[in-house]
Amino acid sequence: MRSESAARTASIAAMLARLQQFTTLTLVAAAAAWAIYFVRSGRATWAWAGVLIILLGYAVFLSFELALLALVQRRDPAPRATPRQLLSALWGEVLTAPQVFFWRQPFRSRAEPDFVPKPPGPARGIVFVHGFFCNRALWNPWMARLRAAQVPFVAVNLEPIFGSIDNYVGIIEQAVQRLQAATGQPPVLVAHSMGGLAVRAWLAEAANDHRVHRVVTIGTPHHGAWLARFGHTANGRQMRINSPWLRDLSRREPALRFAKFTCFYGHCDNIVFPASSARLPGASNLHVAGIAHVHMAYQQVVFDEVLAWTTTPARAAC
Repeated sequence: MRSESAARTASIAAMLARLQQFTTLTLVAAAAAWAIYFVRSGRATWAWAGVLIILLGYAVFLSFELALLALVQRRDPAPRATPRQLLSALWGEVLTAPQVFFWRQPFRSRAEPDFVPKPPGPARGIVFVHGFFCNRALWNPWMARLRAAQVPFVAVNLEPIFGSIDNYVGIIEQAVQRLQAATGQPPVLVAHSMGGLAVRAWLAEAANDHRVHRVVTIGTPHHGAWLARFGHTANGRQMRINSPWLRDLSRREPALRFAKFTCFYGHCDNIVFPASSARLPGASNLHVAGIAHVHMAYQQVVFDEVLAWTTTPARAAC
């Protein structure tokens, strides 16, 4: 059973990895072709300018997203970002996003295997749940650090990539079962972006509150995201503000459930805005200033919060 699950997880990761490999290699090939053509034509300035535009063109889209954020955020109760914070968030995301989408996820999805030691150490386990158009390699820096600290973990791959969030419930269930069987303790669930909605769907499926120690969400569109109005995949439509799927999920959740949640949110999140949509009533809602969406997953304050919950007694999680 476990070997079949591991093989299936690897296959899911490979599908997205191949797609992102194709995208990365196409961009590199286009940049190389441009550079060769203009260098041979004696126009080195055009060569380098074209290479920068091709390889860093995503920075333009990030800037556009942050500009939209600044407009939409005006009526949100979350703290307003200053121009300096928005520029800092842009720079951080420009440096972080290529590492994730052009290197780790396409080429390093198997670099950090799950770590379930026998016998387990004193720390409880962590289940990692990635977000939209990502795979388990999003968590590679986390997994390397946790392996060194002997903290057990399992990182899932969600499929189908563009399917309903409800399809991810069984994947999370398998990961929770595996860690709980190995450690004898309910795990901490750590979710980025859409992954937090998948965790909430899993909790609602069978009132699984007793089977989780803590849930930490990072930039999750708990109440939907403004940009999701442009999404036409099944999971994209579910993440629209006040979508029928979100309303139905909310109706199935008891008021006290969110006491087990820590929700990291930010006024510079270029994907999940307005910022307050990443908060939950009754949760520990922690604001991360001047940090964009993907970069938020790698903040030390987030890592420290998760690590603290791996050693906190179960009674403190209620």
